[in-house]
Amino acid sequence: MKTYPSHKFWFIVGSQLLYGPGTLEQVSAHARIMTDFFNQSDAIPAAVIQPGIATSPEDIVALFRKANADPECAGIITWMHTFSPSKMWIQGLMENQRPLLHLHTQFNRDIPWDSIDMDFMNLNQSAHGDREHGFIHARLRTARKVVVGYWQDPEVLARIGAWMRAAVAFADGKALRVARLGDNMREVAVTEGNKVSAQIQFGWQVNGYGVSEVAQRLSSVTEKEIDAAMQAYEARYDIAPEVRVNESAMRKVRAQAAIECALRRFLAETGAKALTTTFEDLAGLPQLPGLAVQHLMEEGFGFGAEGDWKTAALVRAMKVMSEGLLGGTSFMEDYTYHLEPGNEMVLGAHMLEVCPSIAAARPRIEVHPLSIGGKDDPARLVFDARSGTAVAATVLDFGDSFRLVVNEVEAVPLPHSMPKLPVARALWKPLPDFKGALELWLLAGGAHHTSFSYAVTAEMLEDWARMAGTECLLIGRQTSVPELRRQLERERLYRR
Repeated sequence: MKTYPSHKFWFIVGSQLLYGPGTLEQVSAHARIMTDFFNQSDAIPAAVIQPGIATSPEDIVALFRKANADPECAGIITWMHTFSPSKMWIQGLMENQRPLLHLHTQFNRDIPWDSIDMDFMNLNQSAHGDREHGFIHARLRTARKVVVGYWQDPEVLARIGAWMRAAVAFADGKALRVARLGDNMREVAVTEGNKVSAQIQFGWQVNGYGVSEVAQRLSSVTEKEIDAAMQAYEARYDIAPEVRVNESAMRKVRAQAAIECALRRFLAETGAKALTTTFEDLAGLPQLPGLAVQHLMEEGFGFGAEGDWKTAALVRAMKVMSEGLLGGTSFMEDYTYHLEPGNEMVLGAHMLEVCPSIAAARPRIEVHPLSIGGKDDPARLVFDARSGTAVAATVLDFGDSFRLVVNEVEAVPLPHSMPKLPVARALWKPLPDFKGALELWLLAGGAHHTSFSYAVTAEMLEDWARMAGTECLLIGRQTSVPELRRQLERERLYRR
């Protein structure tokens, strides 16, 4: 079973009629063998179909139109087995509405030194055909991914699979509904944005709802539903002993379970796969949703605090990208720093809503006061995040364009316990180094809210940004801080 059974990718192989039926039969046979291999590979997360060989302008236009009309088609892979004159591809590429990957490979891995002749050369000339194909992409300024190497190479398969994950997330975004419960936190700039522009750019349909929508559903949640939610908590999490023996604290855990049931009903009825809340608008709710949101995030919903709908949508996109991968993805906030010389680190956390998918060990349900919002003490999951390579990403709205900023980081174990900090937390070192990474993050306008993931890679996010037609700024291990600083300054002057 593939990770994404509802999506598929078209493998369009290019040739031309010049070579005769015998050559085209071999091209078709090779394309079928490659398609079968992709479908058997665990590195390829969705089904690949081979709809036919493209040998004429009419073939190509028809194939792209069929792909555009197929709701299950999440992307197209093109490969030129022989020389395929690129003027034949112009109309099809201009009409294409699906993410595109240009695979530069060839059917045979090795040159058959003793037997190679002109028939073999004419059949196996991807080195020739793909250069022609690459030119027309460049000439049309086609947004595409290029992957080079032998089609059975694990690295090639991994890169194709990563691009597929980004493409499925992009397709999911085209139908994504984000429910804003209340408005943005007052006076905050970075969580604002143009929702119409976001729908045009990413497909996100962002709608506002009163918190009363959830409160109304909360009033009809049954004890049986709450019991079922509590059983799910017991299966996944530990309940702190001091909570378990305290009747008042257990009622507060059950209150979160009831809020989760109400939220589930609301999300199902609105079709939303991502949501936001804000502590400034909780009318009708006994607590700020904490444990409830954490559990929903673990099941794949996107979330943004304080009305941050852009981060909620990005968390959902990265949840889709990371489906079936180890590591986890969560809403996150850069909270405070450790500035020991040579060992500078960022402590990430939030009041309540960090996803347990990133936990290093089994999370624990605790109940503590929340010094903001003016509501009852909320139940929440408390844990330390795992160590390892991760990314922190944010989407920014500059009025006339969007920007995705991505920082590669190294998450590290907490060197000391924090018994008085009853929230989930992560500790990391930004790459390429603390000062350079944060200088660039600030120059780029990077937000304090991010989507934080051990499973999603910077390459997936770059692919996703390319599909959305938005700028992607990567701050990572290989980043030259002076060069990227100059690039940001040039762009600032251009914008002005």
